[in-house]
Amino acid sequence: MTQHAQIPSGRARARDIGIRPGVLPSGPLNAITDVDGVRVGHVTLIEGDDIRTGVTAILPHGGNLFQDKVPAGLAVGNGFGKLMGSTQLVELGDIETPIVLTNTLAVPQAAQAVIAWTLAQPGNEAVVSVNPVVGETNDSRLNDIRRPAVTPYHVLQAIAVARPGPVAEGTVGAGTGTVAFGWKGGIGTSSRRLPPALGGYTVGVLVQANFGGVLQMAGLPVGQALGQYYLRDVVERGDADGSIMIVVATDAPLSDRNLTRLAHRALAGLARTGAAFSDGSGDYALAFSTAPSVRRTSERRLHLATATELPNALVSPLFEAAIEATEEAICNALCMATTLTGYRGVTVDALPLDRVAALIPVES
Repeated sequence: MTQHAQIPSGRARARDIGIRPGVLPSGPLNAITDVDGVRVGHVTLIEGDDIRTGVTAILPHGGNLFQDKVPAGLAVGNGFGKLMGSTQLVELGDIETPIVLTNTLAVPQAAQAVIAWTLAQPGNEAVVSVNPVVGETNDSRLNDIRRPAVTPYHVLQAIAVARPGPVAEGTVGAGTGTVAFGWKGGIGTSSRRLPPALGGYTVGVLVQANFGGVLQMAGLPVGQALGQYYLRDVVERGDADGSIMIVVATDAPLSDRNLTRLAHRALAGLARTGAAFSDGSGDYALAFSTAPSVRRTSERRLHLATATELPNALVSPLFEAAIEATEEAICNALCMATTLTGYRGVTVDALPLDRVAALIPVES
């Protein structure tokens, strides 16, 4: 069980080796938790020779999420996934529970836990309908996914340990058994903060990276240079399939419609990394706002209360922030992940950071 970020031996975040996507500055933690109020918790399951999986929980704020819903939007790059709660999210444009990430076959157990947690919150005694939001990627290359290792207890643990502050990355939580671009994938996070002249808002991103393609990092052709990429052997390798969950948070007061637009820009950040968006890949981005002025509180739901929302003309800088933070979050997932041996003795190597650093041009 992981609560605090720790740098694994021999690993470093992307910008620490010279990979700095984009032009906007990051927040102080360069993490989704730079958005005030957002909390993240991990439970990591590494058991015996065959269990390599886990749970990651993202809480938009520390209050009663059902009574104080946050507006949200969803974008789907490729729909080969099992994103529970997505249709109501799209229909109503809000999130009323923690967002939980886990492996594909653990989605029902995660939903069971999220519902139980929500019903148990003070003030929810009369609640009879809950829309749990549970995302997944398939970690069966390193994890015996048919064994029900993830239980509702583990999901409740991840929610319970969710905290603001630094976020552990790499081979942790829902990223424990994931693979990206043929290397060890995992959890990654990043943020961007707009200058005061553009509102001073923060956009934070967390990813569960488990997909393939031809890796690029800040424009560098890493996959080609290191000789590992989709279609290298005329589709002999299966490194394009997989999935990614992208969670975008912002403190900008956006409507669910503009949050949907923001989520679509996160997919542009995914494309920048060389993702193939292949047939068997579930590529999802969901975005939410923590701004008090746009919360779906009981008062606003029952009365014609107005919300102060950012107009369309002012959202473009947020779009750029989402693109950049998504790209760097994916880079961080790869850079922080560690080599892992799992189910049936399969070993997936970590991205060799020394070889990546050697590709970065020397400034004259």
